[in-house]
Parts: sequence; structure tokens; C-alpha cells
Amino acid sequence: MPSGDVAMQQGLSSERQELLCSVIGLVVKVGLVLVAGVSLARLATAYQERMERQGELAAVLDLERAKLAKARDRFDHLFMVAGEQRLIREQNQWIAPNRLRVVWQGSEAGRPNP
Repeated sequence: MPSGDVAMQQGLSSERQELLCSVIGLVVKVGLVLVAGVSLARLATAYQERMERQGELAAVLDLERAKLAKARDRFDHLFMVAGEQRLIREQNQWIAPNRLRVVWQGSEAGRPNP
């Protein structure tokens, strides 16, 4: 019977080893699934933030394109026939004729040269 006990113990120990290996494999697989899930969640939030930022940039780009189109139209009008007269009329509207015009000369803005 002693040989039967040894065989039984070896059978139990090999079953325990298989069970231990299965548990370790399961833990590793669960860990990998958790890492993959967390990574996917982080990627999804990063993607969402990038999409929101892209929407903001697209809106700013549309505004700047509108400003560019307006500036281009104004530039074209100034270089058309009689554009010089149109520019002079615009300049006259900015400062009333009875006002004194002051022109600062110098390197520092806002401070007159003595």
C-alpha cells in the first residue's frame, strides 16, 4: 500500500499544480483584459477630446476665413477705379475736419520725443 499512497500523493500534487497553473493563467488573462479595458477607455476619452478640439478649431477657421474674405473684398475695392477716392473719403470720416491731428514720432509708442 505504501506505493499506492505515493502514487495518490503524486496524483494530488499534479492536480494541485494544474489547478495552480490554471489559476495563475486566469489571473494573468483577467489582468490583461483589465489593462486592455482601461487602455480603451483612455483612448476613447482622448479621441473625444480631440474631436471637441477639432470642432473648436473648425469654428475658428470659419471665422478667420470670413474675415479674410471681407479683407480681400475691401482690398479689391480699394484697387478698383476710383478706389483712391474711396480711401480718402474713409480717412476723412475717421477724424473730423475741425480736429487737430497729432502725429507722434519716435521709437517709444505713446511718448513724444522732446
